[in-house]
Amino acid sequence: MKKNILSYTGLALALACAGLSGCQKGDLLSNPNVASTATTVPPSLILNRITNELYNGGGVMDGVNGNASEIPFSQVQRWNQFFVSNFAYYWGNNSYNWSNTATMYSVLKYTELMEQQVAKQYGSTTTYYSALAKFFRAYNFIWYTQRVGDIPMSEAGDANNTTPKYDLQHDVYKNCLALLDTANTLMASVVTPANQNNTMDATGDIYGLTYLQWQKVINTYKLRVLISLSKRAADNADLNITQQFAAIVTNPTKYPIMTSNADNMTYKYNAAYNKYPISPNYTPYNFFEDVCNTYLNITTADQDPRTFIAASPAPAQFYGQHKALGDFTAYVGADIDLSEGDINNNSVAGQYSYTNYARYYSDPTGATEEPYILVGYPELCFNIAEAANRGWLSGVSGLTWYNNGIAASLAMYKLADGVQIPEADSAGNSLGSVTANVTAFLANPNVVYAGDNAAGLKQILTQKYVAFWQNSGWEAFYNWRRTGVPTFGQGGPGIGTTSSGNLIPLRWQYPLDEANYNSTNYQSAIQSQYGGTDDITKPMWLIK
Repeated sequence: MKKNILSYTGLALALACAGLSGCQKGDLLSNPNVASTATTVPPSLILNRITNELYNGGGVMDGVNGNASEIPFSQVQRWNQFFVSNFAYYWGNNSYNWSNTATMYSVLKYTELMEQQVAKQYGSTTTYYSALAKFFRAYNFIWYTQRVGDIPMSEAGDANNTTPKYDLQHDVYKNCLALLDTANTLMASVVTPANQNNTMDATGDIYGLTYLQWQKVINTYKLRVLISLSKRAADNADLNITQQFAAIVTNPTKYPIMTSNADNMTYKYNAAYNKYPISPNYTPYNFFEDVCNTYLNITTADQDPRTFIAASPAPAQFYGQHKALGDFTAYVGADIDLSEGDINNNSVAGQYSYTNYARYYSDPTGATEEPYILVGYPELCFNIAEAANRGWLSGVSGLTWYNNGIAASLAMYKLADGVQIPEADSAGNSLGSVTANVTAFLANPNVVYAGDNAAGLKQILTQKYVAFWQNSGWEAFYNWRRTGVPTFGQGGPGIGTTSSGNLIPLRWQYPLDEANYNSTNYQSAIQSQYGGTDDITKPMWLIK
């Protein structure tokens, strides 16, 4: 952990020496714009900072090291194999050649500050801020441990301890699950019939959730964490993974969870600020990125109308072979496994589909795009379906929740039979509209649920992946890493990891600050987990 990572830095920028001349001794005055530890700061102001950090994935970092912002059409969404770059100068490269990760300790730091202000101003630890603080702590540690393995947790956050010990990943998860349970209990104590549908904090919560919806987010997120532990469910009885999952699903009174897309934790875009990330700034550059075949191979084979949401027809198919706009064979994805030069040559020749300009580039207000989901109802449905398929839930239908997940994802795009989906080419020229046929999609043999068996599990995981299109941060990647579904492209030069056979890494290296400032504990951690080498190809406890 970085030295004194939690030292109080204030909530406003400190102005350093101004003017052209250098600072002279005695010139410095106290800056009235900087908050001190004695300052009273509205908790809502700190909450606003935390909630924005969640959207950005801990802040915008460099894409090379796997710390890119988690927003739509970011580097993360390339690593999720939703789209690919065909020209590095404008869209970066597609390689997974990352090294040291960052942390999300910014969230931990501001959570600590929020708790201090709540204690000072409310004189109580039973507030909705206190509940959210437990949630944010768990979110922070899960975010970090998923990347590297064992991490400092029990001693993290103490500014007087610059060499915190590492907790086993098993213990990190155990403690985070306990934090989430406490968060639910605290939120339950402040949610009442009178306030449950009121916006919890109109000035601090950028997601605009009600008291009850925040409680639903906490428990829905906990189900995500529990299903991510599926490989450890049978050999770690003390974690009670399946029991905890069942307790939440079967007791909605104690553990309310999302019941529709209205409960989604979403980041909304608008014209005044928070414009959609690629519109209008990236409008001229749609030509330099293509939809990935990992995604399009699934949706076209399934006759899925979400094909037309994501992509425009490949020019060689539409103009060259005169295929109809609604012909699924006209939509062709690029192979991330290929070198970027080959992808570019093929793209220039019109072989690949570009992102649907009409939807994602034409309106910066977010009016044509779907909101960005951080934690959502479609994923929840598929997580419950997966648990039912695995036998974790008695009397719960995998079929029902699988169908609920598909329906929720389609509803997010407002897709139903007869809905017109506008299409535009890479330059923004209208191509007309495609008529959605949801009935044909749901009747496709690839989509009709095969039952609570291996084939059905693959269908659940596949449809969950499709529902993750351009949302939910790293979840598509983490689900692939855990299950192998869907099959990601790897092994070719496009992946960029030549020393490991061009395979996709399974983890990141620890932050450089760990080696520099906490070297003894760092060395011990990589020795016990990875044989003494901070190797990005080695599996961590979570996925062994």
